[in-house]
Amino acid sequence: MALVAPSLLASNFLRLEDECRMLNESQADWFHLDVMDGRFVPNISFGLPVIEQIRTATTKTCDVHLMIEEPEKFVEAFKKAGADRISVHFEACRHLHRNIQQIQALGMKAGVALNPHTPVESLCDILQDVDQVLIMSVNPGFGGQHFIPHTYHKIRTLKRMLHERGLSTLIEIDGGITLENASSILRSGADVLVAGNTVFKSADPKATIRALKNMD
Repeated sequence: MALVAPSLLASNFLRLEDECRMLNESQADWFHLDVMDGRFVPNISFGLPVIEQIRTATTKTCDVHLMIEEPEKFVEAFKKAGADRISVHFEACRHLHRNIQQIQALGMKAGVALNPHTPVESLCDILQDVDQVLIMSVNPGFGGQHFIPHTYHKIRTLKRMLHERGLSTLIEIDGGITLENASSILRSGADVLVAGNTVFKSADPKATIRALKNMD
């Protein structure tokens, strides 16, 4: 069964407490929190103060996706704010192994995120050290984009790499996930579905989460 991680980037920030309550009452597994700095990606989202407040509103896993330069400067602060899992971008980390060690030493699960142009084979020397791989299925920075079809190939390739090494690393997919393509994404080998607009713009977000959760 898929893990479902609604992205609060697509939520109504004027009603954030209500949105958190809805997710708490739903079958969502994680809260996916996208942090953007306007440097690594061409957009700015939210940061530590917002995550601190979200943490007080849920006991579910807070999955923080750092789309920022020099993430090592902020990892400890995000831990204090309430992050349970942190993913940093392969493209933003000059010393990726050190970044992963830093996250795990603070008691969090560590993930590596890959932009659409970055091959999964780039992870061959770090794969055994990470808890999850976040494959971006859109170009990062903005919600509401269409799923990039080549992502299916990347998921299958990564799944094969994990199987060959006997690893149970989670494969997380972020961007353009809909009720129409979620099943194909899971059949390709994904474990975690990050869904923003599909959840928060739906007429019944809880029902949409339930549908994603029960995809086969």
